[in-house]
Amino acid sequence: MNESLLLAAVPVATFDGPRLLTRASGFFFARDERLFLVTSRHVMIDEPSRHWPDRIEVVLHLDPTDLTRSTGYGAMLYRDGRANWRQGRDSGGEIDVAVLEIDRHALPAEAVLQAFTPDHLAAPSQDIQVGTPLLIVGFPMGFHDQLHHLPVVRQAVVASAYGVRFQGQGYFLTDARTHRGTSGAPVVMRAAEGPDQPPDALPWRLLGVHSGRLDMQPRDAEHDDPLGLNCAWYADILMTLTAEGGAAPEGTKGATLPSVAHEAPDRP
Repeated sequence: MNESLLLAAVPVATFDGPRLLTRASGFFFARDERLFLVTSRHVMIDEPSRHWPDRIEVVLHLDPTDLTRSTGYGAMLYRDGRANWRQGRDSGGEIDVAVLEIDRHALPAEAVLQAFTPDHLAAPSQDIQVGTPLLIVGFPMGFHDQLHHLPVVRQAVVASAYGVRFQGQGYFLTDARTHRGTSGAPVVMRAAEGPDQPPDALPWRLLGVHSGRLDMQPRDAEHDDPLGLNCAWYADILMTLTAEGGAAPEGTKGATLPSVAHEAPDRP
């Protein structure tokens, strides 16, 4: 399939035991020989809404020429009272990104997927201007091509100064129409041709991880439309969350403190 980008994103379903809780978006990130599922932190746990899943499921393709062939892959979120996934914090507080390492040996031998790598991250010196076209690849409200198990794409643009932490947080803004279920989707731009172009199999720059809509508070709902802006956490947070020991590399726009594993929540 020519659109390799669509094989990097997967639908994420969260469960509490057998009970389906929510549907969201995620994508794969590979570093060295390790493979990670990336999504929003609030997909893994969200205390204010009492969202406490104990496992997730994603859908994997099994045949590059017949995309109707797929299978589910599940992973537990906790083991011995500790989270299998990692999150990050910085001076602004918790960062709404989480990663779960995937055991490649546990995947079906026929699994077909694409994964972003550190080579797909924007270089610190790269000039990304306000208004730059972006794509958000996900599963809004769970909507997708259910026959071929592929996500849909929404157009967006960079809506705040890229490289600047908006309001002191580790994210920038995008202007796009988004919905519930898009949380955890990759925010990408087409890679320019040149010596630092990422691998041809996935010719995109991974700029961020979509978190959710941002609105004015308070806003007069009778007279003022929603802003239509969204938070995208800087993707270089992944270099922190996927590092051995969680050490933060120099120059990250996202987390500047070590990543941490979350303890299992106390359930009522």
